[in-house]
Amino acid sequence: MLHMSRGRRGNGEGTITQRKNGTFEAKITIEGGKRKSIYGKTRKEVQEKLKIALREQQQGTLVTSPQQKLEVFLKDWLESTQKHSVRPRTYERYEEIVRLHIIPVLGRHYLQKLTAQQVQAFYTKKLDEGLAAKTVENFHIVLHKALDTAVKWNLISRNVCDLVTPPRGEEFEIKPLTVDQIHKLLDVMRGHRSEALFLLALVTGMRRGEIMGLKWQDIDFATSTLQVRRILTRVPTKLRAEGHKEVFVEAEPKTRRSRRSIVIASFALEALKQHRVRQLEVRTKAGALWQDHDYVFCTSIGTHVNPTKDILDPLKALLRKASLPDIRFHDLRHSAGTLLLAMGIHPKIAQELLGHSNISMTMDIYSHVLPGMQQEAISKLNDMLAGLGEEDETTD
Repeated sequence: MLHMSRGRRGNGEGTITQRKNGTFEAKITIEGGKRKSIYGKTRKEVQEKLKIALREQQQGTLVTSPQQKLEVFLKDWLESTQKHSVRPRTYERYEEIVRLHIIPVLGRHYLQKLTAQQVQAFYTKKLDEGLAAKTVENFHIVLHKALDTAVKWNLISRNVCDLVTPPRGEEFEIKPLTVDQIHKLLDVMRGHRSEALFLLALVTGMRRGEIMGLKWQDIDFATSTLQVRRILTRVPTKLRAEGHKEVFVEAEPKTRRSRRSIVIASFALEALKQHRVRQLEVRTKAGALWQDHDYVFCTSIGTHVNPTKDILDPLKALLRKASLPDIRFHDLRHSAGTLLLAMGIHPKIAQELLGHSNISMTMDIYSHVLPGMQQEAISKLNDMLAGLGEEDETTD
């Protein structure tokens, strides 16, 4: 039992006194001989808080840092922990979420006094403003990650985001092309200057940034394989030189699993060979203007392609020409993944080819293929085992 008196206290112990405004205060000695105050409306409330504080002090988890506004902490968190640890595009999204949404609503609150109720009200406010549930869920993810860092730094004792109920946005519906639709797309893109690019996306499931960063040195025509070693990623607006609208830099692939070797189908390999011949002709025509970056897919002077003008816009035009649904470039990757599983390719192989970090991600994304696979498996099981019982009876 804790013995608390008005005038006696030892190192690490607290005393409870009533303040002039009627509330109660307990003080506890912390590192360096400083005193930390604990407040409450009643003596009992302060006693409970004091017990918790003494226990946390004994466990080394008591928060003793000076109070700071959430705005100050979030800016420091972005600069000191995220700027150089996440991909530039990810950092840009984090910074925009913090600057445009979290700080204007919650930034004035002290980090140590932020409550679950305030965070929940923030989510509700954003939903009432008409933002999608998925967008607000992303706000929760960023704030939760930041407050996890605050807990590790011993600035707060717990993450209040653990106590709220964030909105659950619907997952983006993937729209893979069917086999018939793929054949239609192949027909209209035959002879197109980007034929090899779209064909590679369909047969390998490579991401757009991976295709943009692909170099001839990554392709081994003798073994029909390519290595995914890098991506091209857009530099965040804040980090660009003044006057530059879009800047792309080479970066590491998305995850460790994204660095992978892919076997190329023979018809796609042939398309790449033809593409290389045409590129050499373009290079000769460019002459001294050519910039040798070794990109497989590049502009007329050898620089990297533009993801919108050189990839997305031509894809949209081809889809319209083939009277096909308006899909994203990323849905070509989903088309490849769907085909792999629908053909009975083991999910582990599909995971490796697509560069997913784990097999559960592959199964979650392509769960729509599973019912058909289950039906096919049961049909095969039925064909294999049906009649065995009857055969056994005839041998008696």
